[in-house]
Amino acid sequence: MSALSTSLPGSTWDLGDLTVSRFGYGAMQLAGPWVMGPPADRVGAIAVLREAVDLGITHIDTSDAYGPRTTNHLIREALHPYPESLHLVTKVGAQRDEQGGWPTARQPDQLRRQVEENLESLGIEALDLVNLRLGDATGPQPGSIADAFQALVELQRQGVIRHLGVSNATAEQVREAQGIAPIVCVQNRYNLAHREDDELIDRLAAEGIAYVPFFPLGGFSPLQSSALSAVATRLDATSMSVALAWLLHRSPSILLIPGTSSVAHLRENVAGAGLVLSDVDLAELDEIAGE
Repeated sequence: MSALSTSLPGSTWDLGDLTVSRFGYGAMQLAGPWVMGPPADRVGAIAVLREAVDLGITHIDTSDAYGPRTTNHLIREALHPYPESLHLVTKVGAQRDEQGGWPTARQPDQLRRQVEENLESLGIEALDLVNLRLGDATGPQPGSIADAFQALVELQRQGVIRHLGVSNATAEQVREAQGIAPIVCVQNRYNLAHREDDELIDRLAAEGIAYVPFFPLGGFSPLQSSALSAVATRLDATSMSVALAWLLHRSPSILLIPGTSSVAHLRENVAGAGLVLSDVDLAELDEIAGE
């Protein structure tokens, strides 16, 4: 069995007063097809969650919109009462419709209801970290987030949210959020082939704010690159592991939340946390963004 190497420099990160493993787990894929309905293998989904904790992962990303409510119920069934070291991160700002869409839900009353639903489905009294999901399925969209973010700040003042972040946000929206209240992370799309947030990552790192890339392996269209395959072959590793290792090397502030519904794939992903990439490897991988 693979396990996270907590002895590696930079293997953890502090989200405010929460110390988490930089290599986390994203629970989205535990729901059914297109993140709707129950998993095909409920026993297997429970096993993945328990294996993640056994491997040393202390950062699980979820949302009550996944399913909806599916992944949160699975997390509660598998892991409650939660280990003190385990921290659950959720997001609000979108709901699900019967067609599987993700309509926005960022009115203050909608956000309060989503927070309450996350608390109930996870079986906890306070959420460690809540990300405000912005934009839409095509990516970040410009516009003020003040009213929505202020609603979460008020819930934080009431004690039901410990820390705040934003997801699918423009750099301007990140700045706007920071002008309202402290944030501890930004969760945006980023991987070897999609590097639009390079400047934002570096700024956040300098400010001690985590960056959490979603779709770290390309999303529904997995990363395909001859350079990635060549480095993986040279290291006798999977392409997925190399892509994840590159992200960990990219910045000490990057936290990973790759998802899978397979224990075997989870172990392969964790193996990526232990890969050491040489300067030659990194130079070859950095060229992928220009392909």
